[in-house]
Amino acid sequence: MSPPLVYHPDYVMPLPAGHRFPMAKFGLLRDWLLRSGLATEAQFYRPGAPPRTWLELVHTPGYVEAYCSGTLDARSQRRIGLPWSPGLVRRTCTAVGGTLLTAKLALQHGLACNTAGGTHHAFPDYGAGFCIFNDLAIAARVLQQQELVKTVLIVDLDVHQGDGTAWIFRADPTVFTFSMHCTENFPSRKQASDLDLPLPAGTEDDVYLKILNQHLPDLLSQVRPDLVLYDAGVDPHRQDRLGKLALTDEGLFNRDRDVLSTCLAAGVPAACVIGGGYGSDLNSLIVRHSLLHRAAAQVYQQYRL
Repeated sequence: MSPPLVYHPDYVMPLPAGHRFPMAKFGLLRDWLLRSGLATEAQFYRPGAPPRTWLELVHTPGYVEAYCSGTLDARSQRRIGLPWSPGLVRRTCTAVGGTLLTAKLALQHGLACNTAGGTHHAFPDYGAGFCIFNDLAIAARVLQQQELVKTVLIVDLDVHQGDGTAWIFRADPTVFTFSMHCTENFPSRKQASDLDLPLPAGTEDDVYLKILNQHLPDLLSQVRPDLVLYDAGVDPHRQDRLGKLALTDEGLFNRDRDVLSTCLAAGVPAACVIGGGYGSDLNSLIVRHSLLHRAAAQVYQQYRL
C-alpha cells in the first residue's frame, strides 16, 4: 500500500541559465522517486490546469488576467522573481491544479503528496518570492466551494513565513494558518498567521521538533479540521542556500513523519506539497525533498490506509 502522488511534465519549464530557482528539481524528484523504489508509475496522478474562476476565488480578476496574458508590469514581475513566458503560465496553473488534485486524493485516501506546490508568498493581487498564484489558498477555497470540506488547517513548515496565505485568511475562521519559520528570513515584513512560531537562525533538530510537537496535537484538537494542507519545505535544512535554520536530513524526515502520523492518528487527511528548497547541488536537494515521500510511505503503511 502506497500513497497517491501527483506530477505533471509541465511542472518543469526552462529558465535562464544561472537562475537561482531550481526549476529542474520537480522532474528530477519524480525520477528519483521511481529510480530509488520509493514510488511506482501506478502511484502517479496527472493534474490539469484549473479554470480561471477557481483562481479568482483567491486572486483578483485583474491580477489573474494580467499575469496569464503577459501584461503584468515590470515591477510586479521583478517582485515575483521569475521571467514571464507562456510556458511559465502553463506551469503555474498546472501546479495549482496539482495541489488541488492532491487535496482531493487525500480526502479519498487519507494521505497524498504533490511533487510541487507551496506558493505561499502569493497575495490576492500580486505575487512575490517565486510565487504567482497561491496553490494552498486556492485548494482550500475550491474544496470549500464544492462542499468537500468546511474547515482547513494549513501547516506551513517552509523556512519562510507563509505571509500570503496568512493575509488571505486573516479574517476567516474556517481556514487556520500555522507557520513555523525563521524569524530572520524573507519576508522582511511578516503577516499575522493564526499561529506563528518564529525560530532564531541556527535552530537545530531537537529544538525544532520539540517545539513542533508541543503545538501540533493541540492544534488538531482545537481546529478539528476536515483536511490538513502541509507545506513541507526543505529550506530549513542547514545546507539550504536561502534557509538559515540548521536541520539535518534526519531532522527533516522526523519532522515529516511526525506531522503526518499526528494527522492520521487524529483521523485527519493530509495533503502534502514540497515547498521551498534551494541549492546548487541538485542531487542533495532532491534527496531532501524525497524525505517527505519516504515519510508518507512509512506512515501510509503504518495506518494501512
